[in-house]
Amino acid sequence: QVQLVESGGGLVQPGGSLRLSCAASGSFFRLNAMGWYRQAPGKERELVATILSGSFSGSLSNYADSVKGRFTISGDNARNTVYLQMNNLKPEDTAVYYCKVLAANGMAYWGKGTLVTVSS
Repeated sequence: QVQLVESGGGLVQPGGSLRLSCAASGSFFRLNAMGWYRQAPGKERELVATILSGSFSGSLSNYADSVKGRFTISGDNARNTVYLQMNNLKPEDTAVYYCKVLAANGMAYWGKGTLVTVSS
């Protein structure tokens, strides 16, 4: 089992920044990939960014077109933690952000989500 704890959400004005964190704990051999998804009110959950755990330097990361150039995903292998730095936030970024990890056993695990609200 893998437990995920997300933090860093909140209320921010348009143009502002937030940094989300997701720490994984529990019984697992290795995490193969970590990522962030979001779900806005009335919409389906969508991918924001993913990163392969073997390349937390960022060379193997993937972003939704809507966040490219504004969001950066990174990670810390020693802490089994993934981060999402969000800059130049827009009202349309308002959503519940979920952390997802893919463990070496092939199982996927989700966090409970953290709310990001972008509003003036």
